[in-house]
Amino acid sequence: MDFAELFLGALTLAILFLLPKKYRQHVPPQLVALVAVTLLSVLFFDDGTIRRIGEIPAGLPSLVIPHFNVEMFTEMIIDALVLGTLGCIDTLLTAVIGDSLTRKEHDSDKELRGQGLANLVAGLFGALPGAGATMGTVTNIQVGARSPLSGVVRALVLALVVLVASGLTEPIPMAVLAGIAVYVGFNILDWSFIQRAHKVSIPGMAIMYGVMLLTVFVDLIVAVGLGVFISNIIIIERLSREQARQVKAISDADDDDVPLTDSERGLLEQAQGKVLFFYLSGPMIFSVSKAISRQHSSISDYQAMILDLTDVPMIDVTVGLALENAIKDAQDANCHVYLLCPTDKIKQQLDKFHVIDLVPDDNIYSEREKALEAAYNATA
Repeated sequence: MDFAELFLGALTLAILFLLPKKYRQHVPPQLVALVAVTLLSVLFFDDGTIRRIGEIPAGLPSLVIPHFNVEMFTEMIIDALVLGTLGCIDTLLTAVIGDSLTRKEHDSDKELRGQGLANLVAGLFGALPGAGATMGTVTNIQVGARSPLSGVVRALVLALVVLVASGLTEPIPMAVLAGIAVYVGFNILDWSFIQRAHKVSIPGMAIMYGVMLLTVFVDLIVAVGLGVFISNIIIIERLSREQARQVKAISDADDDDVPLTDSERGLLEQAQGKVLFFYLSGPMIFSVSKAISRQHSSISDYQAMILDLTDVPMIDVTVGLALENAIKDAQDANCHVYLLCPTDKIKQQLDKFHVIDLVPDDNIYSEREKALEAAYNATA
C-alpha cells in the first residue's frame, strides 16, 4: 500500500469518526466517505497506482447442475457440516448484535430456515454459501434501519448495481472500503463488555481473546471449534457443581435445605436417625451421578431410605444407573427402600432403566407424608 492509499484510508476514517452529529441525522457517514473520497481519488490520484474495485461482471448467473460421486460424498458431508455450523454461528451472532442495537428480539428458527433455503437455491447457480453479514447489518442499523426489510433493500440495490450500474462502482478505491470496514468493525465491538470482561469471568475473557488470536493468526474454523469445545467443558463443569448441590441426604429434621412440612419433619424426627431421606431436585443429568454415589455411601448406618423424586423433571441414563446402585446397596445392607415418585413421566423413565423394578410396588408412593410414615413404621 503506497502513500496515496494510506492517505485515502485515513481520510475515510476521519470522515466516519468526525462527521458532525447534526449531519449524520440526514445522511449516513459511510455514504459521505464513499462518495467524497472516491471523487477525490478520481480527481487527484487517477494515475493507475490506486487499487480500485474494477469491473464487475454484469448479468444473471447460469444454472449449474452439481455432479458428485461416492468418493466425494464423505468430504462433501464434512465440509457441509463445517460450513453450516459456521454459518449458523455467524448468523445468530449477527442477530444478537442486531437485537442489542435495536432493542428487539429475533426469531432464530426463522433466520436459520431462511439462510438454509437461500444457500440451497444459491448453490444451484454456483454461488458460495453465505450467512448473516454482521458488518452489513450494523451498517444498516447505524443509518437508521430497524427491520429485516433493510436487508432486502440492500440486496436489491446490490443486484441493481451488478446488473445495470456496475460502472458506478468501478472507480471506488479499495482503501475506502477498508476504512469503512475498520469503522464498522470498531462499532461492532461491545466496549462495555470488554471493560468488564476481566471482572465478570476470567475464563470467558481468556476464551474470547484466544478465539480472536486464533482467528487472526491460524484459522477461523480452528478458532470456532476450540472456542466452542472449551466453552462447553467450562459450562458442563459449572453445571456439575450446581447440580451436585441439588442432591441432599438428611436423617433429621434440623436441615432446612429440604422442603418438608411440619408433619413430615415430625415423622423424620420420630425415626431418630434411622431413616435416610434422599432428596433430589432439578434435571438429573450425568454430572449428578457422582454426588448421588457420595451421598449414599453410608447407607449401612440406616434402616430405611426414601428416594424423593418429587421435584425432578427428567433423569439421565447415568443418573438412572446411580439410583440403581443406591437401591442395590441399600438392599444389600438390609435397608428398606421407598420410592417417592408422583409424576408419570419420571415413572416411565425409571421403568425404561428397569430401576423401578427393584422397588416393591407397596414401597412406591406419590405422597411424601405417606412414604415417611411407611419408613418410620418399618424402623419402629
